[in-house]
Amino acid sequence: MDFAASFALIAPELVLTGTGLVLLLVAAWGGDRRAQLVTYLACIGLFGAGVLLVPTLHDGLVGPATSAFGDLFRADAYAGFAKALIYLGAIGCLLVAPAYFDRLKAMRAEYPVLVVFASLGMSIMVSAGDLITLYVGLELNSLAAYVLASILRNDDKSAEAGLKYFVLGALASGILLYGMSLLYGFTGSTSFVGVAAAISGELSTGALFGIVFVLAGLAFKISAVPFHMWTPDVYEGAPTPVSAFFATAPKVAAVALIARVALEVFGSQVDAWRQIVIFLALASIVVGALGAIGQDNIKRLLAFSSINNVGFILIGLAAATAQGASAMLVYLWIYMAMSLGSFVAVLMLKDAEGAPVESISSMSGMVREQPLLSWCLFFLMLSLAGIPPLFGFWGKFVVFQAAVEADMIVLAALGIAASVIGAFYYLKVCKVIMFDESKGVVTGKSNASHWAVLGITSLIISPLGYLLTPSLGDLADKAASALFLGV
Repeated sequence: MDFAASFALIAPELVLTGTGLVLLLVAAWGGDRRAQLVTYLACIGLFGAGVLLVPTLHDGLVGPATSAFGDLFRADAYAGFAKALIYLGAIGCLLVAPAYFDRLKAMRAEYPVLVVFASLGMSIMVSAGDLITLYVGLELNSLAAYVLASILRNDDKSAEAGLKYFVLGALASGILLYGMSLLYGFTGSTSFVGVAAAISGELSTGALFGIVFVLAGLAFKISAVPFHMWTPDVYEGAPTPVSAFFATAPKVAAVALIARVALEVFGSQVDAWRQIVIFLALASIVVGALGAIGQDNIKRLLAFSSINNVGFILIGLAAATAQGASAMLVYLWIYMAMSLGSFVAVLMLKDAEGAPVESISSMSGMVREQPLLSWCLFFLMLSLAGIPPLFGFWGKFVVFQAAVEADMIVLAALGIAASVIGAFYYLKVCKVIMFDESKGVVTGKSNASHWAVLGITSLIISPLGYLLTPSLGDLADKAASALFLGV
């Protein structure tokens, strides 16, 4: 084993580890008065780790040269693509957090440290080459996430969100661990290569149960139906910057992980898991859409929107092709921009005293008091609905195209039909903010960092985003090819 080469491959993780440990000391010595400094240093550390991914993404590195520590870790183009999205999402969520917490006098120095360690866990997850590596990365992310959800210790909703997330997350981790133990017992290996080789022939009943339990445990992490029950409550109860974080970076990591496991480890047994993924996809699309219709809280609506979008992403996975995997990555990029922009817009919904406004009915006619914010939120909602010419349409188009190319025309047709249901609640929000009589509630001013993140995400989801399609498609194709080397 060449340790020098292995350490070079985990350079982004080493940067995040060093950043997290240093900032932990700064937070301990400086206290909460250094929280803003720690936040900006965390952003610099995440950006530095992201810069180290450029050669991997540009060259589309795949194959044995990307394997570290005896194939426990994969630093290939697929992992690089997912890590880039994770780091960008984490940076965006960190930039908008101080203004929110400062109003509550609750900005804590450990908040950015937890985000860095959660990002480190996600980075390990998407680079896993072994079931043990997968579990270590997932638990590192989860432990930080449980604390983030309940970081407002004096707020009952935040404490409740953290407790619900912890209890249900522990249950999902147990299901995942049981599935991993079954796979180990029936294949004699925990490495992805070893498991894939052992199940390439006739699939035993025990290994099949292992596949089912692993997919069930991972489905919780992406909040796919029927493992979605925690999402609306946690998104509503957690502080809004934390909800934004949960909806972006961890979602990307979990989707990237479930795709790697399904296509790389279980790739020879597509028929064994495809029907499960199809059910998860269609159920998530329908339940996410129907669940959002009756919501008046904008954060709960976005939680159901998250469930709905996961369903569309899983259609790309169900195709079980390189084109489907590439479509998933393209959709993830667009979804992250839409989701981050939407939650930042929610952060900017404030009354004259600066108190957050989360009720959709209270946003009536806000275009008259907050025209720029209203138009940004209007276009974000339309993009989430997949209405052209906004960039959200392209994400849905590529996954449906991948399904059709894989001869799954019925699945694509059902997905398109179900997307019409989802358009209803997005259009309802648009109607309330643009056409209803003004209530004059949303009048508070917003921080410059909020406007910056909202402006960037709004530009990405606008028709200008289509200028990114050639380079984005090329990077996604290179990344997806890493999952099909042994298939």
